[in-house]
Amino acid sequence: MGELGMLGMHIEGYGCAGSSAVSYGLVCYELEAVDTSWRTHVSVLGSLAMSAIAKFGSEEQKQEYLPASARGNLAGCFGLSEPQGGSDPSNMLTKAVKDGDHWVINGAKRWIGIANIADYAIIWADTEDGIRGFIVPTDTPGFTATPISNKLSMRASIQCDIDLKNVRVPESLRLPLAKGLGAPFSCLNEARYGIVWGVMGAARAAIDVAVKFSKERILFGKPLAATQITQTKLADCFLEFEKGVLLSHHIGKLKDSGTLTHDQISVGKLNNVREAVGIVSTVRSILGGDGVTADYPIMRHMMNLESVRTYEGTDEVHALVVGRALTGEEAFR
Repeated sequence: MGELGMLGMHIEGYGCAGSSAVSYGLVCYELEAVDTSWRTHVSVLGSLAMSAIAKFGSEEQKQEYLPASARGNLAGCFGLSEPQGGSDPSNMLTKAVKDGDHWVINGAKRWIGIANIADYAIIWADTEDGIRGFIVPTDTPGFTATPISNKLSMRASIQCDIDLKNVRVPESLRLPLAKGLGAPFSCLNEARYGIVWGVMGAARAAIDVAVKFSKERILFGKPLAATQITQTKLADCFLEFEKGVLLSHHIGKLKDSGTLTHDQISVGKLNNVREAVGIVSTVRSILGGDGVTADYPIMRHMMNLESVRTYEGTDEVHALVVGRALTGEEAFR
């Protein structure tokens, strides 16, 4: 991926491709057509870890971490979610306390992608001055990442629990421009943008399987594809897919023009994930019993999408973001 320029490809300079938002979206689209884990890997490295450094790091931090990360020689992860609840990062229990020219970090993170193989982690912690971000080398004493082994979704990628016990990092590894929850939320929006495109890739892959299967499956003397109910199902899937791709492209154009808002990203994430889940479920019904076997990728996409509708903001959270934009009223509590 590094050789192909996919890592942090939306970042300008520092060995990154500096590609358009639409170009990055198309990469996410094609990767997730294969498996959500591939797109997630690019999101964790580029949209989360590298974006945090690009947006909020010092010049020295950018020079040290971004070129090597873009080449794939360094890998970073992003530690925001915690065991007590990922949808409410304002209730952050991980603490960082200043000790001379170092910070001492204690706490725990959960569902952190590739943390056990990453070279560095972007750790968000509460300080006496509010939420701050830190670059934590994963070989720092007190940093432990343990893979979550019992998950049934996104099995081609690694998610971990992180334990932080008296982890000491120098002041030089604090992200100087990261102040408050707006900083990690800005990175999350980069990842959510990739999701808007990516899930449509999974939907397209499912539709392709359904079309091929229905043309080859012979029932009552004719192809399954020649029945009205199957054609209606396929047409409905294709309509929602096309609308999702158009929405992705529209959001990408807004991002390239610098006018995209976080509310619009929530519209894209909520709509496209919801429609992708529906498309894959319908395709499963077209395949009948074969749809639940490993002979076809449908159940794999379906299980993966259940994770996608949860991470980077649940369906419910994004619905409340859209509702707030429409009404001006906040209903999170």
